[in-house]
Amino acid sequence: MAAANQFAAENGFADEYPFESHFVEVDGQKIHYIDEGSGETILCVHGNPTWSFAWRNVVRKLSDRYRVIAIDHLGCGLSSKPHGHSYSLAGHISNLQSLVTQLDLNQITLFAHDWGGAIGMGTAGKLPERFSRFALFNTAAFRSQNIPLRIAVCRIPFLGTFALRGLNAFSRAALTMAVEKPMTAAVKRGYLAPYNSWANRAAVNAFVKDIPLRPSHPSWQTLVDVEAGLEQFKEHPMLLVWGERDWCFTTKFLDEFEQRFPNAETLRIPDGGHYVFEDSHEIFLPRVEEFLSQHPVA
Repeated sequence: MAAANQFAAENGFADEYPFESHFVEVDGQKIHYIDEGSGETILCVHGNPTWSFAWRNVVRKLSDRYRVIAIDHLGCGLSSKPHGHSYSLAGHISNLQSLVTQLDLNQITLFAHDWGGAIGMGTAGKLPERFSRFALFNTAAFRSQNIPLRIAVCRIPFLGTFALRGLNAFSRAALTMAVEKPMTAAVKRGYLAPYNSWANRAAVNAFVKDIPLRPSHPSWQTLVDVEAGLEQFKEHPMLLVWGERDWCFTTKFLDEFEQRFPNAETLRIPDGGHYVFEDSHEIFLPRVEEFLSQHPVA
């Protein structure tokens, strides 16, 4: 597998992703991550259909003072993409837990977006002594019935799989639907590059199918457990960063986080979309830096 900077160069986005590759092995599969800088640990956890590339501006800005790690979930980015794997919520949590323990990370500040919220908070719930602060971006970590129609359509058997894996419709649509500001050609190439074939889009398809809307769903109990684990972090420093034009993780999700974490700090970005790290990193990064300095780890 190509190193991150070589992969970026080969696919036309080298200036956007100038990072070295690192890997941990979990159950015979390679989990890719980038690891830049030194100091207090920031762990960045992406959602669907992105990869560690989504955090590149965060890595560049903060790695001069912090150790910033960004994972690629199994099936995503430059991680292994095994055929026939379930790519379940429980599996992603287990993989992230393995990365945290193999690297012996402590006093972690979690940055999480989209499905990364459930995966990251699920991991924190299993390893609470290792997590100190949280910054959550347009995400969820609890059950909800608020599934947009355009996501629901992607879950239709056969049709959804053909659209997501055959046409790469989910990843391509996100390049315009998830942002309020146009992406450059290089940034678009960066988001799409790891998902260039039917085989390489299995996890993207699985993420959509893995949204648990009823108790019979295989990931329902996992999400129940993630939700139950939130209470233990009620007094931890938390920053909620929200692009208010997100049609997927709308401000209804932000409202629930604020109810669950009444001491959390909130930065609402009226013109930010779902990919808030694309639309609004210049806005939220100064606030993130302030949050980190105001709440030093013990």
